[in-house]
Amino acid sequence: MAIHGSLFEEFKETEARDQFVRQSSKMLKVRMDYGPVMARLGSMVAYQGDIRFANRGSGGLNKMLKSAVTGEGVAMMECTGQGELFLADDASDVQILYLEDDMVSVNGANVLAFSSSIQWDIHRVSARGGMMAGGLFNVSLRGTGYVAVTTKGDPVALDVASAPTFGDAQAVVLWTGGVRMDLRVDSGGLGSMLRGGTGEMIQMAFTGHGHVLVQPAENAGPTGAGERRGGSGLGDLFGG
Repeated sequence: MAIHGSLFEEFKETEARDQFVRQSSKMLKVRMDYGPVMARLGSMVAYQGDIRFANRGSGGLNKMLKSAVTGEGVAMMECTGQGELFLADDASDVQILYLEDDMVSVNGANVLAFSSSIQWDIHRVSARGGMMAGGLFNVSLRGTGYVAVTTKGDPVALDVASAPTFGDAQAVVLWTGGVRMDLRVDSGGLGSMLRGGTGEMIQMAFTGHGHVLVQPAENAGPTGAGERRGGSGLGDLFGG
């Protein structure tokens, strides 16, 4: 008896020396011999070896208090042990960064995993705009180590210094250190919305030096996947 075809050869496990490597465009492979990693709760799809998982909620007490008050954050699990760990999130595309004493500010919906050497926190994004900015939170990842995020499709990395840069708040995945974010209200305003306007009432405006990563689809809100909510509301943009 035999099995013929290229299936097991074509999709065999990727061999790599780095802690984080893409097993495929939609799956992350983590080598656990580099130490513990933090991963999105429920993102484990397979592992080989002896790996244990501990639910860390939205982090320590301070992070949990922030999450409870703001309704924002991302539920994480700590992964420890030896072997190879495979992570994915609803077949979204996986993107890997290596930070060297640097930081990124990430939409919580796009966080997949990061090295335990990376410090993380839920923070309010500094922006003018009064009440509209009051509920805008993000996840800050800082230090030295690997970070993996997910995107819905192939993203575009925009150089903020090259031109005035704006993005839909639900499509922006992350921005790098040195980039400043502010809010921009569509000139049509509420009246434009009531008259059946574009629906792009509130946008993110970026200045400074660095990059903004934007995906070609919006993160779905609680009202349903892909459903447009009134004017890009900010209440749940960065929920986990």
